[in-house]
Amino acid sequence: MTRRVLSDDGVSLAVTEIGSGDVTVVCVHGYPDNGSLWQPVVDALSDRYRVVIYDVRGAGESDKPAAQRAYHLDRLAEDLAAVVNAVSPDKPVHLLAHDWGSIQTWHAVTGDWLRGRVASFTSISGPCLDHAGAWLRSRLRPRGLRELLRQLAHSWYIAFFQLPRIPELAWRSGLAGRALQQLDGTGAPPDTGDAIRGLALYRENMLSRFTKPARRDTDVPVQVLAPEDDGFVTPLVQTDIGRWVPRLWTRRVAGGHWLPRTRPDVVARCATEFIDHIEGAQEPWSLSRARVTSEAHGRFARQVAVITGAGNGIGAATAIALAEEGADLVLTDVDELAVARTAEQARRHGARAQAVACDVSDASAMADLAKQVAAEYGAPDIVVNNAGIGMAGPFTQTTLADWERVIDVNLWGVIHGCKLFAEQMIARGEGGHIVNLASAAAYLPSKLLPAYATTKAAVLMLSECLRAELGPQGIGVTAVCPGFVHTNITATTRFVGVDDGEQLRRQRATTAAYQRRNYPPEKVAARILRAIERDVPLAPAAAEAHVGLALSRMTPAAVRAAARLDPTPRGG
Repeated sequence: MTRRVLSDDGVSLAVTEIGSGDVTVVCVHGYPDNGSLWQPVVDALSDRYRVVIYDVRGAGESDKPAAQRAYHLDRLAEDLAAVVNAVSPDKPVHLLAHDWGSIQTWHAVTGDWLRGRVASFTSISGPCLDHAGAWLRSRLRPRGLRELLRQLAHSWYIAFFQLPRIPELAWRSGLAGRALQQLDGTGAPPDTGDAIRGLALYRENMLSRFTKPARRDTDVPVQVLAPEDDGFVTPLVQTDIGRWVPRLWTRRVAGGHWLPRTRPDVVARCATEFIDHIEGAQEPWSLSRARVTSEAHGRFARQVAVITGAGNGIGAATAIALAEEGADLVLTDVDELAVARTAEQARRHGARAQAVACDVSDASAMADLAKQVAAEYGAPDIVVNNAGIGMAGPFTQTTLADWERVIDVNLWGVIHGCKLFAEQMIARGEGGHIVNLASAAAYLPSKLLPAYATTKAAVLMLSECLRAELGPQGIGVTAVCPGFVHTNITATTRFVGVDDGEQLRRQRATTAAYQRRNYPPEKVAARILRAIERDVPLAPAAAEAHVGLALSRMTPAAVRAAARLDPTPRGG
């Protein structure tokens, strides 16, 4: 149903209502769009809610005032209040807004226009101008200059739109529309007349708000969806607003500025979770982790990490390191008692930790694990594919059964973890990070490690390929390549082609050699956490791994010659 709603100054607004239900959602578009921006999102919401979209003044089918002063934020707030009072006179509404729609909605919910009329507000790519002005001023110090300069580089168009006549010419010639598409993929070019009229938004409101920002607070529950690759507004200027908004949830979402058009599924899911919770439903974990609270501490606070092979060694050390930094954990290992011990240690650091017995080489068991994680958390933030086994000995003495076993665990186990959890991360749309444990053996060949080195080289290349594919989804991928790390893998490594007695002697001798090297798994865990924070593609751990990587690139012939050596420790 489409109808007209009159604002206080007589401007007629085109308002469309779609769907039915007791809960009303009002969608407010930005510049240079009209209400059609929301159609893909409305399609996902209208079976649950009564959804209202309207063309703001100057756009689409609404009236188009000529005077610049008619586009003052006070007038836009009056428009929004008129629409809300017309479509839901007796019950508060939920607001969903983008770009300039968010800017004007912020103005309304931090003033008196909608006092008591708003149940919640989800904002996308449009900060309150007064908040943004205060944020910019707060960065006028050495520690904040980098953030300030980054936002100013994103905001060049604001100064351009203040120029006389030139912006109008840019829109009429089509240059402005093509520039927007190049910068952030707007989809269909906007209506030229709407774009030109909308310049008044910038000319009437921007400078005063940035130069003399007022304090604007709200008690409305607010959810901010901040696209990581927004070409116009950096995530921090949207999310660093807790001083003005005590009930705040923030989500950094993979994608660009026009998220309602490019990821309507993510917008609809996030809006639904927030609206339903405000209406009384239990808060799902995917929303709970976004709640801004002083109780969250640590670099990975309220993030969920899945770690395979977490019973001992690097997996266990990484679990404890992440628990100390605030993460919650889902830990797996074939050794049920060992992984239970790791989970108990993690709980002592305040983490929520689950221990699951799982063989990573078993596709169905990994699928069940992924379903369990999805049911409880939606998707993990971090996945560490650590589980692995050792195997040494000549290629000619390595049986097909040996090859199948080492490939099943070291390669297929990583493939299962990457595929199942990457799919969840992509569907959630809020990014994430995958860490795959390779080895320095991935780039340092040895005649004694053909099976092991082959699987680890495959993990390294898989990680490189995945990084290229998943990067646009906001998902980082890191291959960690440890050197000689003192873990129990040396005690369980299979030495092919020898009898049981010689195998035991070699396992003991190798373990003793790694003990003398004395590089503990905790150092690898620290390297993993830094790699996640910095989103590095390749993370060697231990000096020999760094040196070996450099040699493999600079002197490959020497590395190939060294591959012929036999460094196997001999037991007595």
